[in-house]
Amino acid sequence: MATPITSINMHKQTPEEMQQEKLAELQSLLTEQDEAINKILEITGELNNGGILDAVQAMVKAKDQIAGIAVDQVSREPVTNLIKHVMNASAGLSAIDPEISAKLVDSVKSGLHEAELYNGNNESIGVLDVLKSLNDPDVNRAVKFGLNFLKGMGKGLDGK
Repeated sequence: MATPITSINMHKQTPEEMQQEKLAELQSLLTEQDEAINKILEITGELNNGGILDAVQAMVKAKDQIAGIAVDQVSREPVTNLIKHVMNASAGLSAIDPEISAKLVDSVKSGLHEAELYNGNNESIGVLDVLKSLNDPDVNRAVKFGLNFLKGMGKGLDGK
């Protein structure tokens, strides 16, 4: 019968053995990824030759000053107003049904195309011509849409 194990002797690596193991792992990685490493070295060489690495290094060293300048610029009133406008416009656009906005954009494109077709004919238009054009179903539809839009906008401005 075998004798029971009463103690376990753990082999603890020496710092030199750990260093040798890490070097072997690194050497293995280098041989596996030699093409990628060559590309990285080539890219960094080009960046260095172009002075870009120097610029990046200077920016990193001056990061606190750059951050201060950026904060000062962003906190100016015109920039904060722009941010507020973008947020309000985003909120307004997100409240609109995408199908309606798509139809409206298509209508605007069609209107711009039609306007461009008749832009260069240099014909003058009188008041009677404007009134006659209201009989055109397309013009009438657009005018009615505009009037309904103005009515809804007026209600919105009234706060009701």
